[in-house]
Amino acid sequence: MNAPTGEKAPSGGKEKSFFREFLDKLRKRHIIETLAAFIGGGWLILEFVDRLLVTHYHFPDETIDLTFITILGALICTILWRWFRGTEKRPGNVKVEVLLVPLIILATLAIDINLVFDMAGITGLRLLTGIIALFLGISWIVFKSLHWAAIEPAIISGQAKAEIEISPLAPAIPEKSIAVLPFTDLSPQKDQEYFCDGMTEEIIADPSNIHELLVISRSSAMTFKGSSKTVRDIAKDLNIRYVMEGSVRKAGNDLRITAQLIDARNDAHLCAEKYSGTMDDVFYIQEKVSRSIVNALRLRLSPAEEQEIVAKPFDDVLAYESYLKAMYGVNQQTQESLSKAEILLQNALAEVGDHPLLFASLAYVYWGYVNIGFGHEESKQKAEEYARKAIDLDPNCTPAHSALGWILSQLDGNQRDAIKHFKLALAHNPNDNYTLLGLAMTYVLYVGKPEKALPIIEKLRAIDPFNPWTTWFLGAAALYQGQYERAVEGFSLVLKLDEDNPAAQFFYSWTLAYLGRIQEAFSVVDRAAEKTPDNTFTKLALIMKHACRGEKEALESQLNSDFRQTCQRDAAWSHALGVMLARLGKRDEAIDWFENAVRRGFLNYPLLAEKDPWLANIRGEPRFKKLMERVKYEWEHFEV
Repeated sequence: MNAPTGEKAPSGGKEKSFFREFLDKLRKRHIIETLAAFIGGGWLILEFVDRLLVTHYHFPDETIDLTFITILGALICTILWRWFRGTEKRPGNVKVEVLLVPLIILATLAIDINLVFDMAGITGLRLLTGIIALFLGISWIVFKSLHWAAIEPAIISGQAKAEIEISPLAPAIPEKSIAVLPFTDLSPQKDQEYFCDGMTEEIIADPSNIHELLVISRSSAMTFKGSSKTVRDIAKDLNIRYVMEGSVRKAGNDLRITAQLIDARNDAHLCAEKYSGTMDDVFYIQEKVSRSIVNALRLRLSPAEEQEIVAKPFDDVLAYESYLKAMYGVNQQTQESLSKAEILLQNALAEVGDHPLLFASLAYVYWGYVNIGFGHEESKQKAEEYARKAIDLDPNCTPAHSALGWILSQLDGNQRDAIKHFKLALAHNPNDNYTLLGLAMTYVLYVGKPEKALPIIEKLRAIDPFNPWTTWFLGAAALYQGQYERAVEGFSLVLKLDEDNPAAQFFYSWTLAYLGRIQEAFSVVDRAAEKTPDNTFTKLALIMKHACRGEKEALESQLNSDFRQTCQRDAAWSHALGVMLARLGKRDEAIDWFENAVRRGFLNYPLLAEKDPWLANIRGEPRFKKLMERVKYEWEHFEV
């Protein structure tokens, strides 16, 4: 599979203790503020009831008890709701807050009603009130239990049954959410685009490490480069509240940066700053811009988050400038841009010596060469070599772990180690979209654990909504579970974002064919063949078309030695080719490709053994049965 373009993320940070994680959860879920508000507000209300209603107006003394019980019940309900609403995992679909909060409200009402009866002098109803409350409580528990039991569990008999809701972003806008738009180049020669994009990326990177802030990723923010849309429209598109925009003027060593933070709800400028200096001040200016966001949004930083804000990636400013130019080339993903990036990074290493970010960036350069099909084996080896060099220098280097995860997953078929490196990257930057994409792809495409990818995909939809690969997962996760209607819907959304995306065209046409919508599928294939005839995905789409038509000779003509070699390197491509050959009835050759896919780390047992209808004609083959025994064992015992 071709990987999406990588992006740099800062390194640093330490693993949190249990106590620190618990405090972070309390803070994230606003429980401390809730306690403080109830204690302060509750005390004032009780004082009011005691001094005014009871003492002055001679309300019954039980009025104080009634007030206290009501406040206590409300406090318990609020804390339970805030705590359990922050829980990501829902074993058995049970939503604890939905179960408990009504029961607490019911108990509070029962006590309050009895207190009111006592105040009114009505006796003999305490037992009846308790019985009614108990009956209603048991009825609620039974009702919700039956309701949740009716929902298909995430896993049945060890097989993933998770589903994805394919819908637009939720309308609720996160209170603490921001997009940093691409900074405008105001330099005299208009030749500092790389520096503007680099500054934008660095300013995105620092706030991305702040726990309580949702920051739109670089790839989605860059879609608004040069856009004439208003700030309010951009915020609406991205489902965020705050927008930062700015400009850069760089002439020689002189530097002037402006940045303004806008509340998109009312177009209010929360802060607007101008920073002047030289390139020697660039890290100080970046820190000041990040601080302006923190201060304006009243964010509280943990020690690790504070460390990320003040960290300087380079001591040498010239090396930093070379790094920005190189990453600009990496993001362009052409052979020429990657070659220039390689030279810049090697020159920077010659100036400053070994440096983890420079090594990690070289890993991305060579990984880029692999993606565009240039010097595959040599590029793959160098990419892995430089990623490991970066990790040796800095074990917390996020981009190095991320790059190594992609290499191990897609090229080595070592999914366990790939997932370990993706998780190490996310431990230090949990919002790095490139790492999240890699981890989701590994779970969905290779190891057949789509339920583990679902929370990752939802996070990607929040921070990177306009990256076609984010939306692609909506279709892929469904396709690799055999949910073809959902898959079609997901891939169609990708094509709305990028109508000529070869990967989306292939998977969309493939899924249409599964549903029997053959002519629709063929029209998509023909459009892809016209636009991108040499793309690997397009060639797979043509093979799919020949397989559906039973055109053995035409299919064989597509399977030349170069294309076979390309597919043999990738587990997902090997799997797809095996499926097409099985559809055509070439059983032995199909099983050869499935064996290669499994060697490369393709372990989606439910799809291979049961769900894919095009494999029905080979499931009785002894070789395939033996292969499935191995896949089933590895799939069932796959843990990281």
